[in-house]
Amino acid sequence: MDRMNTDTSLEIANTAARMVVEEGLEWGPAKKRAVKQLGLPGRTALPDNDTLEAAVREYLELFCGDTQPAELRALREWALLWMERMEAFRPYLAGAVWNGTATRLSDIYIQLFCDDSKSAEIALIDHGVRYDVSSINGFHGELVDALSISSFCKPLNESIGVHYLIYDRDDLRGALKPDAQGRTPRGSLEALRRLLTPTTE
Repeated sequence: MDRMNTDTSLEIANTAARMVVEEGLEWGPAKKRAVKQLGLPGRTALPDNDTLEAAVREYLELFCGDTQPAELRALREWALLWMERMEAFRPYLAGAVWNGTATRLSDIYIQLFCDDSKSAEIALIDHGVRYDVSSINGFHGELVDALSISSFCKPLNESIGVHYLIYDRDDLRGALKPDAQGRTPRGSLEALRRLLTPTTE
């Protein structure tokens, strides 16, 4: 039974991974659509994010090895510009652009840690940036405000979604704890600059 559950979980993860890479779906919706596409019961246990991430990385290596690295770099450079614009609000890059699984269809997620949540909106208005406000689940499962922008990225010739997620300044302390695999789940401006700096042997 456990073997069957493991096989089903991997099948869901592999199907969802294709949707993440080829359609730009977020991970949660991709898992649910994979269950439906595979004709599985609605209550089928979903693979965890580590399993899906491994499947996404494998799919990228197999099918996108010649295009994805350049797309990822372009997205990281674009994220850097939007982080620098909001440097006063302690920006941290998260999601696929930070962890390296992004493609040209991926959105950019930047977490801001503010003394006053409205100050970030005022800063965007001062920059002349048009944005939409919504609420999404934060990294503690709580609802947080998201300021979403559609930004045309010339290197990719694509409009990219840039989302600023607004947190209290005090949330930053818990945000930097490494995950179960010892990786940092988000990166500061300096960390992103280091990623973009060519290493010399």
